[in-house]
Amino acid sequence: MGKKPGHPPVWTRRQLIDGIRWRTRTGAPWRDIPERYGPWDRCYDLFRRWQRNGTWQRILEQLQADADAKGLITWDVSVDSTVARAHQHAAGARKRHLGVLRSQAAAARSGERGEVNAWRSS
Repeated sequence: MGKKPGHPPVWTRRQLIDGIRWRTRTGAPWRDIPERYGPWDRCYDLFRRWQRNGTWQRILEQLQADADAKGLITWDVSVDSTVARAHQHAAGARKRHLGVLRSQAAAARSGERGEVNAWRSS
């Protein structure tokens, strides 16, 4: 990162890529990229530009091809047919007698049902 008088600082592509890698590895927001990798907005701009033009996809494909040629990748396929079902109450189903339930709850609070309330002194 060299500074020339009258010119903005120069950030190498390597520094920007390292900033992108740091951000991807940590999951931190773009604005939290350390200054040693360059300005966060330049790292983000490079990331988005390469994402749009397919550079990241080509890099991934090339790395996979190299690793596959060396026998470092095992192409196993795993199919998971698990089905998770929720109970009907978990799905937000309508309650049928909502009015009746509310009136019963109000009656229970006021003691109108004739039940003995151990906390009240009669």
